[in-house]
Order: sequence, then C-alpha cells, then structure tokens
Amino acid sequence: MAVEVITGKWAVVVLFALSRGPHRHGELVDLVGGVSRKVLTQTLRHLQAHGLVEHRTHPGPPPRPEYALTPLGLTLAEPIAALTTWARTHGGAVVDFQEASREDS
Repeated sequence: MAVEVITGKWAVVVLFALSRGPHRHGELVDLVGGVSRKVLTQTLRHLQAHGLVEHRTHPGPPPRPEYALTPLGLTLAEPIAALTTWARTHGGAVVDFQEASREDS
C-alpha cells in the first residue's frame, strides 16, 4: 500500500518539487511542468490523504495558501533525490535501449 501512494504519474515529481520548500498551487504548476491544474489538485489531495503533504494558509490580505511536505513527507526527500540523480545519469541509456528494442522488432 505505501508504495502505491508514490507510484502515481505525478506524485514523485510533486514530492520532489515540495522537497525544495513550500509552494503555492500556481508555482507547483510551473515547477512540475506538463501537469494540469486539475491533476495537480488531485495529486496533492491524494498525498495529503496519506499524510505526506499539508495544505496551510498564511493569513493576511490576501490569504496565501501553500503546500508543504509533512515530517513524514520529508522522509522521502532523500530517496527521491537519489532517484532523480539516477534518472539524470542513466535516462539516456534507458531511452537508447528502448529505441534499439523498437528497431529490433
């Protein structure tokens, strides 16, 4: 069950963006890139429901709602950073393998 929480298409990307600090919804749309506002909202709600993300509103005119990792969510920052490093280092090899497999078919 725990792994299913972070295996959604956008979950790890959103968690990675929030590992850099709290962000407003619009900032996350820009940071994540390619995600619709609706899907981002669904992803954030899913992560909130599992205790990884919190929604907080800073008072003042106007109120400033933002999302942040909870202490539990912060425990994922290091593993996600390692996965991101792996993807940057080996992503090209994965793409090359996929292209070579298509050519062989």
